[in-house]
Amino acid sequence: MFDSRHIRSFHEVVRTGSYSAAARSLGYTQPAITQQMKALERSVGTVLFTRVGRRMRLTEAGEALSRHAGIILGNIDAAQQQMNAITGLRTGRVRICAFPSANATLIPEALSRLAASHPGVRVELQENEPPESLQRLVDGDCDVTLAFHYPGLHEDVPDEVVEIPLMEDQLTVLMPSGHPLARRRSVRLVDLAGERWIAGCPRCRANFLHECAEQGFTPDIAFTTDDNLVIQSLVAERLGIAMMPGLVLDFLRHRQVTGRALDPASRRQVSAYALREHLRIPATALVLEELKAVAANRVGC
Repeated sequence: MFDSRHIRSFHEVVRTGSYSAAARSLGYTQPAITQQMKALERSVGTVLFTRVGRRMRLTEAGEALSRHAGIILGNIDAAQQQMNAITGLRTGRVRICAFPSANATLIPEALSRLAASHPGVRVELQENEPPESLQRLVDGDCDVTLAFHYPGLHEDVPDEVVEIPLMEDQLTVLMPSGHPLARRRSVRLVDLAGERWIAGCPRCRANFLHECAEQGFTPDIAFTTDDNLVIQSLVAERLGIAMMPGLVLDFLRHRQVTGRALDPASRRQVSAYALREHLRIPATALVLEELKAVAANRVGC
């Protein structure tokens, strides 16, 4: 293996024509350059210079190494400049995977803040519901995952993954406009036991069934869909009612549906996740900070 310091000194010896001139150029003593060249020759296994009178001449091996030295040093300098740009947040890439309602609310605002302060940081956006989104993080397909979980359901997070809590997202019951219970400010889940329901994604459905069981009834689930617009359209047509997170209603609300909070309140925890070692990457840390700042304005949404 070559020592980059030795390659740089070798390149300077070739350029200036002597050990002493290279030493002056690099700020070394001549004995230091001599020792570096001896070490380099031991590394390559042959001599690199021969002396003809007072002049130094490259051997065949020296000529071969000289052809590569400039390229090697250029690549090292380019790599150093790129590392400086990444650590200085003039550039960088962060891949985010989030669930749909986060992609429609938290992510755009956070990325807008990021673009204003650090336009060189590139963000690539993906979409998945948990637990698939968490698995993509573990598999290396993304750098940051936004996911949610419910208080009554156990969440398995690998040891190498760090959870960064962002906000609590309040759940709302969606009813068609004119529903008798729409006159109340909040509703009890047990008062809706006789209704037909529209369930969402598998994780939301599992929580819904868990909460209904806690209230002592099994809901009549007529439809199941991951599409929030479809859910609201079905509610508007009086085909059922649904439990929906507040984040969804923040960007999508059908004019013929009414939302009412649950009593007692029901919430899901929204968190960001990253590999522990990635918290030291400046661009990733910056994205997490922007997400925390945006979510702070939506606590209890």
